[in-house]
Amino acid sequence: MLNTRLFFFVFIFFVANGIAQNSFIFQNKFIKPGTKENFKIPVVSDKDSTYIPVTIFNGLKSGPVLGITAGVHGYEYPPILAAQQLNQKIDPTKLSGTVILVQIANVPAFLGRSPFLNPLDNKNLNRSFPGDANGSITERIADIITKEVIARSDFFVDIHAGDAPEDLRSYNAWYQSKALPEVSRKGKEMALAMGFDYTIIFNIKKERLQTPSLYCSQEAFHRKIPSVDIECGKLGIPDEIEINRIVNAMFSLLVHLNMMNANNQSVLTKPIIIAKRFTIKSASTGLFYSDKKAGDFIKKGELVGYITDFFGNTLENIKASQNGMILYMIGTPPINKGETIMNVGMTPM
Repeated sequence: MLNTRLFFFVFIFFVANGIAQNSFIFQNKFIKPGTKENFKIPVVSDKDSTYIPVTIFNGLKSGPVLGITAGVHGYEYPPILAAQQLNQKIDPTKLSGTVILVQIANVPAFLGRSPFLNPLDNKNLNRSFPGDANGSITERIADIITKEVIARSDFFVDIHAGDAPEDLRSYNAWYQSKALPEVSRKGKEMALAMGFDYTIIFNIKKERLQTPSLYCSQEAFHRKIPSVDIECGKLGIPDEIEINRIVNAMFSLLVHLNMMNANNQSVLTKPIIIAKRFTIKSASTGLFYSDKKAGDFIKKGELVGYITDFFGNTLENIKASQNGMILYMIGTPPINKGETIMNVGMTPM
């Protein structure tokens, strides 16, 4: 009874000051101001079924809607575990606006310990947006996230990590296009507020905005929603440092968006911005060897690895085509022809 009375008087205070939040309607349910609700959204195709766990935090004060997705790739554990912490740490009574948190976008991949692909239809959810309401199970997941989360957001963040074979140096990125200058500006401000020491520009040409987005966060940008990617964690390892880094970044963003009070939240003020990248791809199938790691700086012409066949014969020496820092790379021996060996950010040496 005491908690009910307290909530009532707090709510009346906000109404009197003209800043009260409305109930947020999700899946035909009214979420009252200052509360949170958990949902399992069913996804059913002709062959398969699954669900999407989503948490709605509706603040006491009015404000924007922030959409967050974790687990688009089910083997990327730091984002998923960070989402579990956010579920417990975001206090809707101290929130302005609404947070839509997708706890795990790709439950079949998570439970099936499947890198990159949904094992039910062998499709990559992060190549399936905006989705298809009548498509395969992965396409239907993308369709629901697009309609129920992305389309309802004023700002959007998609959280990733290095998947099972990927060594990765943590960073974030924002979408930018000359066709959408204001959306791009807000996305940049979001990215810089999150406290990562490296941030990347995803430049999108005007004509690309007229084609299917494919990527989760890019779907938001196509809809003129400021959008940021986080890449934090590697090799599918549930590392506590990276999990905490994601959680802290999201709280810093909430402060930046005026959705929460600062509470001594501190961030780096001058991240290094990477505007250009290059990719090194494999011309061979076999075993990949390298003494390099994500975050290492490499120089043009430097030997960064080699590939052998299954009998140990060298098939290919891998050399850097430009100077830069390795953002992510293959961190396990198997390599197939045409696969990305390294993605390198071009930075001052």
